[in-house]
Amino acid sequence: MNVVGAGSGRLLQDQVMQQSSGTDRAGLELVTEVAAKIRVAMATVIEGKPDVINTAITVLLAEGHLLIEDVPGVGKTMLAKALAKSIDCSVRRVQFTPDLLPSDITGVSVFNQDVRDFEFRPGAIFANVVVGDEINRASPKTQSALLECMEEGQVTVDGQTYELHRPFLVMATQNPIEMEGTYPLPEAQRDRFMARISMGYPSFAAEIAMLDSHGGAFPLNEMASVTDGDTVAKLIETVRTLYASPAIKRYIIDLTSATRSTPGLRLGASPRASLHLLRASRAYAALAGRDHVLPDDVQTLVEPVLAHRVISGGETQAARRTTADVLREIVRRVPVPSSAH
Repeated sequence: MNVVGAGSGRLLQDQVMQQSSGTDRAGLELVTEVAAKIRVAMATVIEGKPDVINTAITVLLAEGHLLIEDVPGVGKTMLAKALAKSIDCSVRRVQFTPDLLPSDITGVSVFNQDVRDFEFRPGAIFANVVVGDEINRASPKTQSALLECMEEGQVTVDGQTYELHRPFLVMATQNPIEMEGTYPLPEAQRDRFMARISMGYPSFAAEIAMLDSHGGAFPLNEMASVTDGDTVAKLIETVRTLYASPAIKRYIIDLTSATRSTPGLRLGASPRASLHLLRASRAYAALAGRDHVLPDDVQTLVEPVLAHRVISGGETQAARRTTADVLREIVRRVPVPSSAH
């Protein structure tokens, strides 16, 4: 999506290039180099979905969490596994089921007879990359076990707090809520995810290629890691230094504020959503090789970052319009900044 006028877009770009912070050029080149390797590696497993892959890498570099929602069988878990396997770091997979307990995720304190004391046994959340498969098939109580982990990077069990590994990324898949055996994610849980993406059905050519590549072998088994956790942590630090002008920050606030006042939405975006939109925009700009954020970056990410957080009103539902439709209208309506000041 691009509604930036040619004049205002060029003016803002010229100004931010003059004022952009001293982001390490070598660090920025490393971001684009490593991201390209991850993108190529994932493309060997995920056919014909470059935009989906790019959004997943954006969330990784923005130190967020990713929610992948779609019908069964379109490659949600495969996408999460492919991103996890491209990084040489600790990876844990959790199959969410109705009988899964919160302690299965966070860990539990067990009495050790030898030392006559309780010892903590870490749960599945103690990994750099956690793949949560079909997260909305677990009960809301179990889902809520992820709240502290995803927001604060720590786990509290029996009054004791344990830090999680860095970098830390949760990639969760879920089926649409109308599917059998699903529980809707609470608003607080959805708000922890930086972005939500849908895989969609592949094109005819991509599905033919999938039959050729997946029909006789399993490409994920042959996929090799192209980077490691320490490198990803460095990339995240580089992304944090990207320049976002005051005008860009005001633009982000204007967009999220508009979701709170539009009649088409019953619940607007939270301040956390504004922060996530800024961080994701920085990562998206870094992937493009820029050391500054442009309005185009923000506009591209409005839908994946905000659509799952807002709730449509009665009129919107009656008109069979989605939250994405309302967000596109907001993007068209909110003025684009023409000055970096």
